[in-house]
Amino acid sequence: MDDDFYVRQTPFSDPGELDVKGLPSSPDQLALLVRDLIIHQGDGARLGYAIPGQRLREDAESRYVTEILRILRERRDAPLTEARKPEERFVGTCRDFALLHVSLLRATGTPARVRGGFGTYFVDGFHEDHWVTEYRLPNGSWRLVDPQVLHPAYGDLGFDPLDVPRDRFLVAGDAWRACRGGEADPGTFGLSGDGELRGMWFVRGSLVLDLACRGGVETLPWDGWEPLAGFGDVSLSDDDLALLDAVAAAHADDDVRRLCAEPRLAPPRQILSRSPSFGLREVTLPRR
Repeated sequence: MDDDFYVRQTPFSDPGELDVKGLPSSPDQLALLVRDLIIHQGDGARLGYAIPGQRLREDAESRYVTEILRILRERRDAPLTEARKPEERFVGTCRDFALLHVSLLRATGTPARVRGGFGTYFVDGFHEDHWVTEYRLPNGSWRLVDPQVLHPAYGDLGFDPLDVPRDRFLVAGDAWRACRGGEADPGTFGLSGDGELRGMWFVRGSLVLDLACRGGVETLPWDGWEPLAGFGDVSLSDDDLALLDAVAAAHADDDVRRLCAEPRLAPPRQILSRSPSFGLREVTLPRR
């Protein structure tokens, strides 16, 4: 991947005709801006707002930043730099916080990507399925940011959400290696509120979705495709495991690009989405 790859918008992150001249260019300031545009679908009580059921169902199915921005404009036609009341915000997931942040970072010249993995800062002793922003620093290194938990209602998490430590958010590759190496219990990875949505199969799916995000296909959290990003346990060959190990170890852009082209990993145009609101259905992704 060339140096400009993570500055270029994807069909998912493209903000359309958004005028970015009035936006800050600082990654920290953009994260704070995003924090005040979105309310997580599980944070209604935390923010003292009863989220309407229709918004829970419809907003979080918005795959594209253009859709997020359209909904924001419909609820309040104002510059993005103006904080919105809970009822004026987009109702989304952690993925939406990350995707919008990545979109604005790219639009203002900072290389950035969505990362899938697991946060240790939601439930003690559990690795919660989560999505964050990762942006490239001038020295070439990468920094993790979690716009969602910047809200004061989350309290003191013991770290700065603008610079998330790698042991507090495990990118999916690190989670896969920890579970494969016996350093972590796969049963503590997934969704803490659902005893079925956890385990090694869940880590495997997160690993493939994270690779897709690094390759420019920013999926929804409940997307999947066969054979290696399917739902539930499947029989994996030694060759499959070796391929997944290679994904977990991939850091160089060239390695990511090569793996994204692997037929067993690459998202097809027709994928499956197991939405909490609409159940299992087939979805067509845009051409890339």
